[in-house]
Amino acid sequence: MISLMTSGGIALWVAALGTPLLIRWLARKRIGQQIREDGPFMHLAKAGTPTMGGVALVAAAVVGYLMGHAGTHVAFSRPGVLVALVTVCAAGVGFLDDWIKIRHRRSLGLNKRTKLTAQIGIALVFARLAEHWAGVNTHLSFTRWDSLGVSLGQLGWIVWAVVILVGTANAVNLTDGLDGLASGSATFCFACLAVIGYWQFRHYSLYHVSSALDMALASVALAGACLGFLWWNAAPARIFMGDTGSLAIGSGLAALCLQLNLQLLLPVIGGLFAALGLGVFYADFLSATGLH
Repeated sequence: MISLMTSGGIALWVAALGTPLLIRWLARKRIGQQIREDGPFMHLAKAGTPTMGGVALVAAAVVGYLMGHAGTHVAFSRPGVLVALVTVCAAGVGFLDDWIKIRHRRSLGLNKRTKLTAQIGIALVFARLAEHWAGVNTHLSFTRWDSLGVSLGQLGWIVWAVVILVGTANAVNLTDGLDGLASGSATFCFACLAVIGYWQFRHYSLYHVSSALDMALASVALAGACLGFLWWNAAPARIFMGDTGSLAIGSGLAALCLQLNLQLLLPVIGGLFAALGLGVFYADFLSATGLH
C-alpha cells in the first residue's frame, strides 16, 4: 500500500509542478496548438495554446512508477515494465505527430497510413512480448482468465491485443477535444485499474495474476500523472496534451486491461472513450457507404 501511495503521489506532484515549467518553455518557443479550419468556430480561440503537454504527463507517470519501487518490497515485473514501455513508445509516435503539426504550422501531422502503421507495429511488438515474454493468459475474459472458458490461442490473442491496443489509443485520441475531458476521464479509469490490480494481488488464488501489484503501481502512477496534469488542462486549458498524451494514455490503458485479464471490461471502465470511438466509427461508416 505504501508503494502505491508513493507512486501515485510522486507522479501527481511531478506532473503538477513540471507542467507549468513546460508551459513556460513552450510559450517562449511559441509552440502552440494548430486548429482545423473546418472545426467548430469556438475552437479558434484555442489557437496558440501550448501543446505536447503529454510529455510532462508521461514523464511524471514513468518517474512515479520507478520511484514506487524504491525502498519497497515491490519488484519490477515483466508485465509492469511492458506497460511502461508501450506507453512511452506510443507517446513517441504522438510526439512526432505533434511536432510535424507545429513545425509546418498546420492541423495535420503524420498521414493516417504512417500513423496507423506505427501504432500497429508497437501493438504487435507488445502483443508478442506479452504472450511470449510476460506470460499473459490468452483466454478471453472479463475479470478472470477462466470467466468465459474461451481460449484465443497464441495467434488469436495477438490479433485481439493489436485490435484493442490500436482501437483504445485512437478512441482516447478522439476524446481529446474538450478541455480536461481525456485527462479527467483517464484519471478515473486508471484509479479503477489500480484498485482492481491491488484486489487481484490480495486474492491471487482467484485471479492468478502474479504481477498484479506491479501493474496496480503502474496504474496509480498513470492516475496521479493524469490528475496532476488535469490541474493545468481543465477549462480553460493552459496546455493541451496533444497526441503525445492521448496515444500514451490509450495504449497504457489497453495494455493494463489486457494483462490484468480485463479485456471485455475495458468498454465499461473506459465507457466514454468506447462511446466516442464507436460514434466516430459509425459516422465514418455511414459517410463511406452513403447511408447518411
